[in-house]
Amino acid sequence: MDRVQIVHENFLRRVAAEEFPEGKTERSALDAETAMTLYRAQVLSRALDIESRAMQKRGAGFYTIGSSGHEGMAALGHALRVDDIAFLHYRDAAFQIARAAKAGQAGMMRDMLLSFACAAEDPTSGGRHKVLGSRALMIPPQTSTIASHLPKAVGAAHSITLARRNRPEHAILARDGIAMCSFGDASLNHSTAQGAINAAGWTAVQGVPLPLLFVCEDNGIGISTKTPAGWVKASMSARPGIRYFEANGLDMFAASAVALEAAEWVRRHRKPAFLHLRTVRLYGHAGPDVVTTYLPKAEVEADEAHDPLIYSARGLAAQGVPAKKIAEVYTETLDQVAQAAGALGDVARLKTAGDVMASLIPPRRAVAPSNGPSAEKRSAVFGSDAGQLDQPQPMGRLINWALHDLMLAHDETLLMGEDVGRKGGNYGVTQKLHARFGPARVIDTLLDEQSILGLAIGLAHNGFIPMPEIQFLAYLHNAEDQLRGEAATLPFFSNGQWANPMVIRISALGYQKGFGGHFHNDNSIAVLRDIPGVIIACPSTGDEAAMMLRECHRLAREEQRVCIFLEPIALYPMRDLLEPGDGAWMRGYPAPDLRIEQGTVGVHGDGADLAIVTYGNGHYLSRQAQHDLAASGVAVRVIDLRWLAPLPQAAMMDAVGDRPVLIVDECRRTGGQAEALMAVMAEQGQRHFARVTAEDSFIATGPAYGATLPSRDGIVAAAEALLARVGQG
Repeated sequence: MDRVQIVHENFLRRVAAEEFPEGKTERSALDAETAMTLYRAQVLSRALDIESRAMQKRGAGFYTIGSSGHEGMAALGHALRVDDIAFLHYRDAAFQIARAAKAGQAGMMRDMLLSFACAAEDPTSGGRHKVLGSRALMIPPQTSTIASHLPKAVGAAHSITLARRNRPEHAILARDGIAMCSFGDASLNHSTAQGAINAAGWTAVQGVPLPLLFVCEDNGIGISTKTPAGWVKASMSARPGIRYFEANGLDMFAASAVALEAAEWVRRHRKPAFLHLRTVRLYGHAGPDVVTTYLPKAEVEADEAHDPLIYSARGLAAQGVPAKKIAEVYTETLDQVAQAAGALGDVARLKTAGDVMASLIPPRRAVAPSNGPSAEKRSAVFGSDAGQLDQPQPMGRLINWALHDLMLAHDETLLMGEDVGRKGGNYGVTQKLHARFGPARVIDTLLDEQSILGLAIGLAHNGFIPMPEIQFLAYLHNAEDQLRGEAATLPFFSNGQWANPMVIRISALGYQKGFGGHFHNDNSIAVLRDIPGVIIACPSTGDEAAMMLRECHRLAREEQRVCIFLEPIALYPMRDLLEPGDGAWMRGYPAPDLRIEQGTVGVHGDGADLAIVTYGNGHYLSRQAQHDLAASGVAVRVIDLRWLAPLPQAAMMDAVGDRPVLIVDECRRTGGQAEALMAVMAEQGQRHFARVTAEDSFIATGPAYGATLPSRDGIVAAAEALLARVGQG
């Protein structure tokens, strides 16, 4: 039989017979009026679940994950303030409905039905996903998260603390607010959840305020895999730095009392807490899932006997509400939801690629003008470096100075990462910043890339411009979902209502002589290139690095973009180009107001025989090859892409002109930039083009460090071979 119908009939029968669960609520924080309001929120959540299934059957709705069994989260909607940012589990419709009622916001029924229908007028995602979320209710939208939202909740909580002393222009969270994130017991086991919880405890143990409430909705199963009895409590009740609370989430009266206590504890002590709520999951995991195909019927029926609405009915009855009234609220709500769903009619939905993609890029925002610091303050902060600003320097030092100027001009700019503070970074790029700007703006994090990026995402929610550093490109792969599944999707799934602008600095690429092998020399950025909406910059000279970093910061601050800034490690210290001691790769520091705009390319030389299109270390090698080819009478123009996503196609093709093209790509042959560039050349009608790439291999340690990578001699040989083919027609 249909489990939905069974649960429905059981509820009406048991309420009519006043057949309530044994026992009574020992603690309650709900008066009669509030209790009825929360019950209505629970019932609306249940009715919407029932109607979503009906909509799917008649082709009017699409895939959903229901909240039935988790209606106790209405208690959290009541316990927290409306301005406490909430990162919700996908089963928390009752929380959002209860918070809307608390805020006096009408229309939640229709809003959620529009989401089920993927209607273009859905106020949360604009028809892109069935997703909880509301800007007005301080609920950033989440999709089918498996704990990926926990790291950014840590960041949001930390942002509340930082904003007390250094409030950004676009801050949105209250000074005395807290952050909340909720998730299931199965999600608790995910490495992302464990990393976030560890980061929260690690932070709190050091005395750093972190007003964060973790809420685990423990229904005992993840899709079809059971959670061992007692696992959540055993895992979380004695974690250092985190206060543990537990409550029966089936009983909104009991849950409200503990939720209020936990929230007040976090707000008063500014420390993280973990609230463990017992729940059940009704109807199965999602959509057409049939729970009796993998669980014994007796177990399914046992869970159904603990329907949270029955517990709510018990509490209401104890307050003197007649059973008839309890049932009427339920049946009337079901009728209202069904009528509202029918009244939607044939709603407009997204149709074209343009419709779907319209929210990939967040909207620009107004920002206050920044005139920068006074000359005296700048000189004082730069200290002994001030006298060297007009002297040629390698890239690493010029990036360092650019970071100084950005932090001087914009108080909301923060740096964070492994060893960026006291040590000054693995390569000295963040030297002196910690001493000059303090630990609240240059944050030494724990060694967990998921936590670093999550910290940045959460900080960006509250108006900061974070510039997290990933120590090596290879380390990004531990945390890439924080970019793909969180940072880049937030504008998309919120229809542009939310964004998390940032500049992610990554020490990247190959050519480190004999150091670290593939853990420290990683020449694969394919995982970044295919994330929609993300900007990828890769400088090759120090002056351009400084100006491109400023442009990335502007794109984040003004246009709310997520920018990836790839810093070629091998070029950090590079001084010479052709001969030892020539100093030809060093540059002077550009004035603080100079930037290089996204979409431009660097052009070096007017040679008409050949164009070399490249970037990063490839640019350095290509300039050497340009010199060697000139000696044999071949005039070359070298084009430095600078921007790898989106590709500066128009500027590149204009610089290429009618020359044959050699693409020099230090990334691998498979999945590298050259594949896209070759496609562009073909689509633009170029007749003669070729590529030099790295081999499809990891990078070795020792003398063979460069054996799989493009080389100066290899570029010369490839150029000569291409021109020979051109000469043959």
